[in-house]
Amino acid sequence: MRVKELVGRLEEAAEIYRRMRREADRIMEERPVRYEIPDGLRLLGVSRTCLRRIYVLGTLFRLEGDLRYKERAVEELKAAASFPDWNPRHFLDTAEMTHAFAIGYDWLYGALSRDEKAMIRDAIVNKGLKPALEVYRRGGWWASCNHNWNQVCNGGIVIGALAIAEEIPDLADEILRYALKSVQIAMGMFNPDGGWAEGPGYWGYATSYNVLMLAALETALGTDFGLSEMPGFSETGYFPIYITGPTGRTFNFADAHDDPPRAPQMFWLARRFNRPIYGWYERSIPKRKPHPLDLIWFDPRQTDPVKEGLPLEGYFENVEVVSMRSSWNDSTALFVALKGGDNKANHSHLDLGTFVLDALGHRWAVDLGPDDYNLPGYFGARRWSYYRLRSEGHNVITFDDANQDPTAEAPVIRFESKADLASATVDLSEAYPGFASKVIRTISIPDRRRALIEDLIELKSESTPIWNMHTPADIEIDGRTALLGQGDAALKVEVIEPEKVMLEAREVSVPPPQRPIRGIKKLMIKPVAPTNPLRIKVLLSPGG
Repeated sequence: MRVKELVGRLEEAAEIYRRMRREADRIMEERPVRYEIPDGLRLLGVSRTCLRRIYVLGTLFRLEGDLRYKERAVEELKAAASFPDWNPRHFLDTAEMTHAFAIGYDWLYGALSRDEKAMIRDAIVNKGLKPALEVYRRGGWWASCNHNWNQVCNGGIVIGALAIAEEIPDLADEILRYALKSVQIAMGMFNPDGGWAEGPGYWGYATSYNVLMLAALETALGTDFGLSEMPGFSETGYFPIYITGPTGRTFNFADAHDDPPRAPQMFWLARRFNRPIYGWYERSIPKRKPHPLDLIWFDPRQTDPVKEGLPLEGYFENVEVVSMRSSWNDSTALFVALKGGDNKANHSHLDLGTFVLDALGHRWAVDLGPDDYNLPGYFGARRWSYYRLRSEGHNVITFDDANQDPTAEAPVIRFESKADLASATVDLSEAYPGFASKVIRTISIPDRRRALIEDLIELKSESTPIWNMHTPADIEIDGRTALLGQGDAALKVEVIEPEKVMLEAREVSVPPPQRPIRGIKKLMIKPVAPTNPLRIKVLLSPGG
């Protein structure tokens, strides 16, 4: 009733409903999923297609009572139930398919025949819960890891266990006891302030299943067993808010693209912790394909960062990421985000000290994001051979195109936030053990109109450090200055120190099988006969 009332009262909710209805009608004409593993490893795309369809069809059935939607959903479930397995070797696939079947079983239950119930329930048990139980009992890796795999696998399996708990209580009880203990390992990584080391993309994936698990526990059992009270979890909605710039693009470190994560869980978090600003974020992302949970969890409260009085800077101590900006409500505002962190974090790149910069409605310093996960050794021995993941593929200091130490950590050692000054300093010394005894990077916006990047380097080899920035802009170099242009907008990059430098700009290209990089240039600043210690000070001024 609450959802129907929202649709009738708010045009924003009504538009989500209309878009879902159009999607449901398209699904009605599509063939059900088939068992396909195109890359030889993942069934994940099939699981997600099935999951999306069950959510959309199930929502429309619950709102309208039209049996056509129920029958098409059952057709989808029958197809996936006939699969030989749900690919437990890549357990995300199994967890997401179990999630789909649990939603179908619960939301369609009153309209299902006895045979349909048995078909869905048997698939949940035999293709989802029993394979998960084997992992739990032997201490399998995803049950003890501290990243998104933990939350996704536990979340999907818990939803499946709750769906059949009344009929098979012993199995559900054992699953829940394992999962409630396991998920605390990953949730501990939110402590103390809600940041996420895997970047914004995997923040979205991890928190979506984390919230789904908690919401399912509450609706089924009346409690989440205190999980939502774990330190930092109530704060995690601030993370995507602070690392999304005024251009609408995120600081996409790790294996993340720069589009903001679709996050209906922000509505749930807004309600659970009385933080309307979280719901504002989900509502503020334009032209996105809504999820049924955007409607089910919708929070209609009106707010924004200015009304909430959010500081212009955010520092996430647990992942050593800082963002700074000149305004919350100006799409042309200055925005800089800087990363320290840990090169050992899951999905990390060798990018300690990297940054992105927005100004005048454009992104000037970019992160190239991930490459194709199916590249040979992408998550193994060849990971650091691919340009997008190497240090030379980021906006960091490099020596002889060598990588940073893959085990290095870089703490933020100073953070300031004042009316006319924002500044963060990160200690990068561990990243360059063969080249420097100290590397300290400070990025500040001293008057909230320009960005100043200062690097202090104490050398211990004859290698010359190079300052790097990747940009989609055109570049004109004049002595110690580079003028970057995008359309009618300009950014002046001026070397303040050292006195003797060379500036160079080159097109970025990579050989196959890496995905091509198009339209990106790298601006490099090379000190000539560097002193020791060496200071590199670069001023970036929007508007030239």
